[in-house]
Amino acid sequence: MKNSILLSAALTVGITGSAMAQEIVLGAGYSDYSRQGADDGVALSMEYIHSPFYEGRVFSASLAGALEVVETGDAFVGGGVSGTWDLEHDWFIEASVLPGAFVEGTSLNDLGSTFEIRSQLAIGKRFKSGKAMSLALSHKSNASTADINPGVNTLSLRWHIPMN
Repeated sequence: MKNSILLSAALTVGITGSAMAQEIVLGAGYSDYSRQGADDGVALSMEYIHSPFYEGRVFSASLAGALEVVETGDAFVGGGVSGTWDLEHDWFIEASVLPGAFVEGTSLNDLGSTFEIRSQLAIGKRFKSGKAMSLALSHKSNASTADINPGVNTLSLRWHIPMN
């Protein structure tokens, strides 16, 4: 019992300690489905970007997770890797690949399977406060692992909030 309590406390401290240098990214945009007759709609997203597991001079890589919902009832949750390239004057480029699960709110928004991969490319500007704003273009598809693969593209404006 005592060992279980110590192990739980150590894990809690480890998780809490590592969560201090993270970033939350809130986004709002519009999803455009490739399938004829699909219901496009306003999309909201929340992403969590962990502290980098790799940091170079201008590039860093982190684990990331995302939750996205569309007004049509569609939802995506995924996790994977996010990379950031630092440019001059506090500008940056961010790219991520997040495999995950997609659930459609209407049958016309079916992307072919529950398994979908979200790839995203963003350009942003970091402010002196540490917060940042970025414009992102993402694409979700099943990479032809299902019989159909129509895909969906989303353009969103995102607000990055550091958690230090």
